[in-house]
Amino acid sequence: MNTYTNVKDLGDLHRAVQEALEVKRDRFAYQHLGRNKTLLMVFFNSSLRTRLSTQKAGMNLGMNTIVLDVNQGAWKLETERGVVMDGDKSEHLLEAIPVMGSYCDIIGVRSFAGLKDKAFDYEETILNQFIRYSGKPVFSMEAATGHPLQAFADLITIEEHKRTARPKVVMTWAPHPRALPQAVPNSFADFMNEADVDFVITHPKGYELDERFVRGARVEYDQMKALEGADFVYAKNWSAYRDPHYGQILSTDRNWTVDERHMAVTNNAFFMHCLPVRRNMIVTDEVIESPQSLVIPEAANREISAEVVLKRMLTPNP
Repeated sequence: MNTYTNVKDLGDLHRAVQEALEVKRDRFAYQHLGRNKTLLMVFFNSSLRTRLSTQKAGMNLGMNTIVLDVNQGAWKLETERGVVMDGDKSEHLLEAIPVMGSYCDIIGVRSFAGLKDKAFDYEETILNQFIRYSGKPVFSMEAATGHPLQAFADLITIEEHKRTARPKVVMTWAPHPRALPQAVPNSFADFMNEADVDFVITHPKGYELDERFVRGARVEYDQMKALEGADFVYAKNWSAYRDPHYGQILSTDRNWTVDERHMAVTNNAFFMHCLPVRRNMIVTDEVIESPQSLVIPEAANREISAEVVLKRMLTPNP
């Protein structure tokens, strides 16, 4: 596997989940794959779980790990071609990328959507430049339009905790004071649509996601109706996708905050969120602290999803 940006890169999803559970049973069984190999993790944006879990996954596999925070201690990087570089950016990404590639064997990239230029974001301009010019396998540690390491960890968590063969999984929009990208909900939808689950998306009108990710999922604008009988509730905020409101906040309706009233109509559902979470905006204290909250096991599985991806990138193609 030379790139990891979406669910299709994993191939057979059931097989990938079983591989993840195998890795979880013995995280250090494949250290020979990473011996004398170097993982470079490039961060254009802040991180806690992604940084720690991916670095730990590389170490589990015996890899050397290098972390580059582009915004601290590195030259400011220009990302667009044709720009006269007479401002505060001293180096172009097109020179920086092959240099980075010369120092490592695998590159992970974290670069959020700017939410200003929809075409720039949805063409995955920065991530694709790394894929095109680094000469090394590249995986997404969250890009403008997707967060496949998170979604894979989410799926592993659901597989570990499901009580029925085909659980009902509801992804619900929730309010937030800042405009957030669509990356996490896009990838969660991408994975759930390929998994053996009954998947429903609920959000206020105007928050429709890109159809490439929604695909055949049922969209329900009545949140309480969507949550009825749910086995898993995945809460997440995102800003508007559709023009002319791309990247904008259209609602901060606190009635969408997941609380005990919402959870009461579910099938004693588990609560999920990718973290960090704004308490009493996205979810109330009572729900996130309840025995049904999976936010910590879900975050722990980030190490496992990253390790499976790195393991596959380190395994020679047959």
